[in-house]
Amino acid sequence: MYTGIAAMLGVSLLGILTLYGLHRITAVAPAALVSLPFQSGWRPEEHALSRYHVRWYPATLVFLAFDVEMLFMYPWAVVVAERGAGAVVEMFMFLGALFVAVAWAWREGALRWV
Repeated sequence: MYTGIAAMLGVSLLGILTLYGLHRITAVAPAALVSLPFQSGWRPEEHALSRYHVRWYPATLVFLAFDVEMLFMYPWAVVVAERGAGAVVEMFMFLGALFVAVAWAWREGALRWV
């Protein structure tokens, strides 16, 4: 009854184990891994796991707001002709809500870079 699922699980595990074994065979010696990595030719000024400054979080949220806007506008553009004026009204309501969010972010200083 579940032979297909068991076979797929077996093939997946075999693939994972094969890739893991291939990595172990072809891996670079650990002595080469202790050398300092470079980014764009410059030595890093801080640790790779250091925290980001808090000023980047509002910029990230504004980016996500615009990203979500585009996520909903593409499918809307496909069906707007068959849905009619109601779809246009709904999209402008959605854009109005996003405009309120962006205006709030602007007022709070999320768009200032200094």
